[in-house]
Amino acid sequence: QVQLVESGGGLVQPGGSLRLSCAASGFTLDYDAIGWFRQAPGKEREGVSCISSSDGSTWFADSVKGRFTISRDNAKNTVYLQMSSLKPEDTAVYYCAASGGCSGLPWGHWGQGTQVTVSS
Repeated sequence: QVQLVESGGGLVQPGGSLRLSCAASGFTLDYDAIGWFRQAPGKEREGVSCISSSDGSTWFADSVKGRFTISRDNAKNTVYLQMSSLKPEDTAVYYCAASGGCSGLPWGHWGQGTQVTVSS
């Protein structure tokens, strides 16, 4: 079965850190761009970050620049989203998806999501 599985979410205090994982099953990530998205209650889904397959270039939403990093370990078939200096507004369900590129192409193989809650 071809799928992406997110993990690593949880409850963290403001200023804390979490590392999310996006693991591929049934296919390899080597040739795919992987994007992270999030959706907060009552809000539309938004793009958070992306890492390309071709040159490893990355993209971040302005709201997370300087606080989040993205990396990929092709040997483990996994992409990571390291989140630091977390804020309550980062609270959302985080999803990963695969595409042929970080922009202009459709996203697929959506995971089930992992909940991140930032609260004191």
